[in-house]
Amino acid sequence: MNNPTRPHDGTAALSASPFPAGARVAVIGAGVVGSAIALRLAAEGYRISLIDPRPPGSECSFGNAGQIMPYAVAPIALPGALGRLPGWLADPLAPFAIRWSYLPQLAPWLARFIAASVPERVEPISLALAALCAQALPSLDSLLTMAGADDLLVRRGLLYLFESEAAWQNASSEIELMRRHGVRFEALEPDSLRQVEPALGPGVTRSLLMPDNGHLLDPQALVARLAAAMVTRGGEIVMDEVHDVILGPDGPRAVLTDQGERPCDAVVLAAGARARGLAARLGADVPLDTERGYHVMLAAPGIDLRMPFVSGDGGLHATPMAHGLRLAGTVELGGLEAPPNPARADRLLEVGRRLLPGLCEAGATRWMGFRPSMPDSLPVIGLSPTVPRTALAFGHGHLGMTLSAVTAHLVADLVTGRPPMVDPTPYGPGRFA
Repeated sequence: MNNPTRPHDGTAALSASPFPAGARVAVIGAGVVGSAIALRLAAEGYRISLIDPRPPGSECSFGNAGQIMPYAVAPIALPGALGRLPGWLADPLAPFAIRWSYLPQLAPWLARFIAASVPERVEPISLALAALCAQALPSLDSLLTMAGADDLLVRRGLLYLFESEAAWQNASSEIELMRRHGVRFEALEPDSLRQVEPALGPGVTRSLLMPDNGHLLDPQALVARLAAAMVTRGGEIVMDEVHDVILGPDGPRAVLTDQGERPCDAVVLAAGARARGLAARLGADVPLDTERGYHVMLAAPGIDLRMPFVSGDGGLHATPMAHGLRLAGTVELGGLEAPPNPARADRLLEVGRRLLPGLCEAGATRWMGFRPSMPDSLPVIGLSPTVPRTALAFGHGHLGMTLSAVTAHLVADLVTGRPPMVDPTPYGPGRFA
């Protein structure tokens, strides 16, 4: 296998044609991944139309935890997943839960998820995640500079907290993968933890400090600036809903929206949780499904949290932001149609109160959004195996913000025909064929 952190000739990935110089490129999806790609390709000289019926960053990117997590080299599906399945079904408020009503539709995805959890699959998946994560912050730094958004990224590290020995033991596989793939972390004694983060209560028994992580003060503002910087480079934001891509002998010739046809020479599909139908149309029938994520936003939390943290017990990601404290996280597999379960947001608040005794809940707001989730925890990044001048970039799960910039860099390499910065093979859209 090629070293995933070094450029290579990319022969397999370039079976479909790169984009012609100066081509009109329709980027479908204006979340953080699509907006990052749009800016990167505009800087390469392509004429970009960023197409989404909603303003840039107003869906999943609006409500995410805002944490940049290069430590996240472990897939969600870890050994023992099959044994945990009954618990995921039994507790609708668990950090990882499956809605019974959605189980029939989810079954094929779930079978692939369980298959990805065996040890011989976990190691190469983790290696592929580590290759992207290693480039996450350097790529983001470059993109922030292009967008004039350096002020939105804070580098103070992240705490990984455990209140119970059971949660610590459950995280052992993840921690070992981190160790093997070169993630820097330091175990803190309780007294040292209190010095690092005085706002925490006494219930934390074990903790890890991840010094190389960062967080965003306003995730939606970042996406808006990426899109605006794309416009200054000659691109346009088109608030239409895409229904189809019209194909010609050389690939896409137009995007069909609710407002009619929009001519193009190439397409990048970055439509997140709603990408599956168009992906199949564009040569990649992939098992994409949805992680429903929740958050609670506290405008006046009453505490001064110095750095973000993750709860190993409750699945909570707490992040200090420009407009308050965000409590986000957990995974609910329930599709795109079911209504939100507000009790899941309330559970996040419950975990937050437990870890942060001084927390003030007045004026709390709640939100739910859809993360695009692949059963092997790897995003789909690559050129279409069958449709020329077509690239796909979606399925990042809970790592969309973390991997947005490196994804944009990799897509730019592929569509220009350059040797890619990371071996694209593990993320290829044809891997489930």
